[in-house]
Amino acid sequence: MTGKPVAPVLLYDGVCGICNRSVQTILRHDRRGTLRFAALDSDFARAVIERHPELRDVDSMVYVEQPGGPDERVSMRTAAGLDVARYLGGPFRMLLAARIIPARLRDRLYDSFAAARYRFGGRHDTCPLPAPEVRARFLDV
Repeated sequence: MTGKPVAPVLLYDGVCGICNRSVQTILRHDRRGTLRFAALDSDFARAVIERHPELRDVDSMVYVEQPGGPDERVSMRTAAGLDVARYLGGPFRMLLAARIIPARLRDRLYDSFAAARYRFGGRHDTCPLPAPEVRARFLDV
């Protein structure tokens, strides 16, 4: 028996400029208003990583479904991005066509971009504080 659905959580690099802009874009397009967020260095993310040892050295966004529950599932890199597109729905669902590209190739491209993300988008000294109207959707703020 599965538990009551719990809102998904997106773990992201809180000091990455591109990552923060991506979160802001997701917030603008989230019609349901239920996706929550946590920085990769937060207590919440550390607890998820503890439950999923494969995430130990993760330097990627991580999409967490049913967080903390017996059916908790995590995806990272491009799979996490595609899960966000599926969650957002609407025109973002067109991005799901990227699944025809083998995951290893998608993730290699993701890793190459992620390695240079601070050069492209800058780096904050600390995770920026979310706007008051969305702050409740951020865990460990």
